[in-house]
Amino acid sequence: MIIAATLLGLFCMVLISYELFKGPIKNKETYSLAGRNIGIFSLTATLVMTEFNTATLISFSALGYLAGLKALLLPTVFLIGLIFYALVVAKKWKKFNGFSVVDFFTIRFGKDIGFLTALFLLLATAGFSATYLKSLTLLFSSLEPHINLWIISAYLVVLTLAMVIKRGLIAIIKTDIFAFLIVITSLSWVLYRTLKLEGPASPIDIDPNILNNDFLISLIPLTMFSYILAPWYGQRMFAAKSEKVATLSVLLSAVFVFIFYALAVLIPHQMARKGVLFDDPQQSFPYALNFALEGLFTPLAYVVLFLISATTLTGVWNAMANIVSDMIPHSQGQKNKIILITILCAFTTYLLSNIFVDNILNKMILANIPVVALSFTLLAGFYWLGVTKAGVYASITMGLFSGVASYVYFGDKGIYTYYWAFLGIPLIFFSGITVSLYAKLRLGSQK
Repeated sequence: MIIAATLLGLFCMVLISYELFKGPIKNKETYSLAGRNIGIFSLTATLVMTEFNTATLISFSALGYLAGLKALLLPTVFLIGLIFYALVVAKKWKKFNGFSVVDFFTIRFGKDIGFLTALFLLLATAGFSATYLKSLTLLFSSLEPHINLWIISAYLVVLTLAMVIKRGLIAIIKTDIFAFLIVITSLSWVLYRTLKLEGPASPIDIDPNILNNDFLISLIPLTMFSYILAPWYGQRMFAAKSEKVATLSVLLSAVFVFIFYALAVLIPHQMARKGVLFDDPQQSFPYALNFALEGLFTPLAYVVLFLISATTLTGVWNAMANIVSDMIPHSQGQKNKIILITILCAFTTYLLSNIFVDNILNKMILANIPVVALSFTLLAGFYWLGVTKAGVYASITMGLFSGVASYVYFGDKGIYTYYWAFLGIPLIFFSGITVSLYAKLRLGSQK
């Protein structure tokens, strides 16, 4: 195992060096969409590793430590959400085959809706990427706890950009494939080692009630109606070889994402059962890594963690850059602008991560408010020719109001997500449908 770990670590460094020093890709579409020719295995790997990130990993592992096996319901939410994506929008996105997801809104509803969509998605992705970087920073801070988090995160941003900035999505996918192959092995080994751990004390009190049932149930519709708009998923649908490849890859990724996060829950759960005590449950997974991958394994473990978050971050930054690029007049075909925009996105992530992010899971969920507000607009755009711009504006307004109002009034302790999901989302669709029908009736009566 030591030889294997050493070889894998060396191969990882070679991979990063190869992508860093290889000649740049000059074509903008190839840089951002990998030539629109990605097959099932590659697409599945990049979808899994784009979704599998250290922010969710840290959050789920902490809940696995505190709430026990009930936390396995959290990966189940991802399974349902990604299956919904595959069945409802994967083929639609590939059939549209744009450059960014904003293109669809601009073509379907006009430039004003397109601009509003771009603004919302950029706001959300900035929040997501900040939580991803924060979680990765926390993981690496366990190596050098005395170094300021601003410094650690700065190094991580620079290394992440250096790895893929010259070759775009092609470099991201290659790195994703490598990470995908070793993550299964690494997580399985960590679980095996924690099962063999001899606990220093009696088991930690595990309280399944920490995970509120209303909160868990609310995550299902929120995940379903936010994932369908994720710019990084849409980008990968555009990069797929065909509609069939797009759909099958998302279905396969749903299974693997569930398995990866289930392992992330089970590992800290074993720590709790063996009586390993932490001041902060978010440190349970890093501890498990240090224990299971000690010695020569430790460098490999952190290389893997870096790859997990680096490819997620670059995927989000690349999708953000595509959106911003589409908003800039006459930027089509100019790859250098995308590189500059990507760097600016990375810098924004760096600032937000260090200034605003404290509780990782809460901030990730909150960032979904502007995304869920667009859910009716997207589905109506795909499936209902009768939708009107008035209905679109009404649904977006209701989406923002219901999400923000739920958070302000009920808050985290009041499980605002429950009211947002089961009152807010129905109101989004009701307002969009009602106003669209009214606008059509009024237009018909005027004729």
